[in-house]
Amino acid sequence: MPTHPSHQPGYFYNLYRQHRSTYDPQEHGLRSSASGMIVTMEHAGTHIDALCHQAFNMKLHDNILVDNEIETPFGFNKLSVETIQPIITRGVLFDVAGLKGLDYLPENYEITKQDLKKCALIEKINVNRGDVVLVRTGYGKFWHNADKYMKAAGVSLEASKWLANKNVFAVGADNSAWDLLDARDKESGTTLPSHALLIVEKGIHIIEHLNVEKLAADKEYIFIFLCFPLKLRGATGSPIRPIAIATK
Repeated sequence: MPTHPSHQPGYFYNLYRQHRSTYDPQEHGLRSSASGMIVTMEHAGTHIDALCHQAFNMKLHDNILVDNEIETPFGFNKLSVETIQPIITRGVLFDVAGLKGLDYLPENYEITKQDLKKCALIEKINVNRGDVVLVRTGYGKFWHNADKYMKAAGVSLEASKWLANKNVFAVGADNSAWDLLDARDKESGTTLPSHALLIVEKGIHIIEHLNVEKLAADKEYIFIFLCFPLKLRGATGSPIRPIAIATK
């Protein structure tokens, strides 16, 4: 699957015990079993970022210093993914590609605050405190074409600030990093600047590798958003299976 360079090798599954190798009528009768082993980065596939995932000047959200007590070989003792409660909240979709009449945005296009504001006007949606905001670039359709998918559009720092000021709970997009992969703040030189803003400064979670094609096709711009991160103690993120429930 497409994987951000920071999170290679991504995901691996091995069917370790197979029915063909465990079938033993003399010992188990006619029953057989199969089971496999999963090896994965927390940030492979559709996943949510914990607040310990990013630091700025070696400080996490809430000004927590990254030291040996907080960051251990076995994970984090603060702000790790098991601290995220089950998410059941209002979700909204900004179909930016659809707004522009496109199946997908131009490669490496940076979504602006004006794009989001115009989208909200056309879709007749507003953003409330505690919402989960999803953005469609259209690159979800290229999930099986990693080279194309990794050139997806991303959300600008300006647009992220606009959403952060509305006190959303989380944001997410159908790309690998929310930001553009090569995004850099002109003032500080910080790479992936929206990650630093949203996670470290504002305490807002980021969800990546979403599939929002059906929501966009059905014009479901407001919905109930469900998401249950795994309680992986000390982890910086978790694979998730988010669900949107239509309200109309």
